[in-house]
Amino acid sequence: MLKAGEVGGLHALAVVRGGQSLLEYYGAGEDFAWGDSLGVVEFGPETLHDIRSVTKSVTALLYGIALSEGLVPPPAEPLLQRFPQYPDLAADDQRARLTVEHALTMSLGLEWREDLPYNNPTNAEIAMELAPDRYRYILERSVLEPPGVRWTYCGGATALLGRLIAAGTGRSLPQYAQAVLFAPLSIGSYEWLTGADGVASAASGLRLAPRDLARIGELVLAEGAWDGQRIVPADWIRTMLQPRLQTSWGAQYGYQWYIESIDGHCVYAGMGNGGQRLFVLPDLDLTMAITAGNYDGPDQWRTPLTVLERVILPAMA
Repeated sequence: MLKAGEVGGLHALAVVRGGQSLLEYYGAGEDFAWGDSLGVVEFGPETLHDIRSVTKSVTALLYGIALSEGLVPPPAEPLLQRFPQYPDLAADDQRARLTVEHALTMSLGLEWREDLPYNNPTNAEIAMELAPDRYRYILERSVLEPPGVRWTYCGGATALLGRLIAAGTGRSLPQYAQAVLFAPLSIGSYEWLTGADGVASAASGLRLAPRDLARIGELVLAEGAWDGQRIVPADWIRTMLQPRLQTSWGAQYGYQWYIESIDGHCVYAGMGNGGQRLFVLPDLDLTMAITAGNYDGPDQWRTPLTVLERVILPAMA
């Protein structure tokens, strides 16, 4: 039994097992679209919510679809070959070693600090949004170590992937997502926030209802198939979820997805600021989508983990 305050800031919850809705919860609380207050919101099944950096995990799915269509480079391809507008950066031997995989695994080896509040202009993601050229800003950061050595949280890495998708498909990220992911999943309502330059944020801009976020988790559980239709190649799902590097707190990282063991269960997770989570537990055939309002809080992880460990997993025993 949960005690009062143990899941503070919880806005909504959708749990699906074996394709059937197991639990839904909708509360109320102050919410934000990025930094803009929406006031106190009464949440319901159709209410859109920032999923913040869970957007990164959706971008990885889109990359896999585009790769299967031959529209984006494979992970092993040198990254700067796809940014010919920066010949000076490509001429740097250290940067020339960067590959697409280093962006997929957030292991660019470049200086990038996102451990500062997101209202701080020195936070690298905010500085990227304020820069006259976001892609140059990312790629010209100081080289700290060889690529592929260490995972460092980096929204800029995901922004590069978003650029590759947009350039390769000839469509904006939301347009491509609508055609190849949202429409096939019957996700009819969403928003994708953009920066001042009109570019949709591949790292944190997506707004979805929890039911629809859970549907994306179900797609991952089914290795990319939905209603008899192949949406994402199964081999990409397996590749995407393969542990490659360890995060700073101990979880493993694949291609824009986290891999953890929680109470003996393998959990694939998309995680976002404020307590946004998409948990996929293959051994239980279970998907859980959580939205919350604990933005920038030091214990923002506590609410989603408490719901999973204290409510959902005991109910599965």
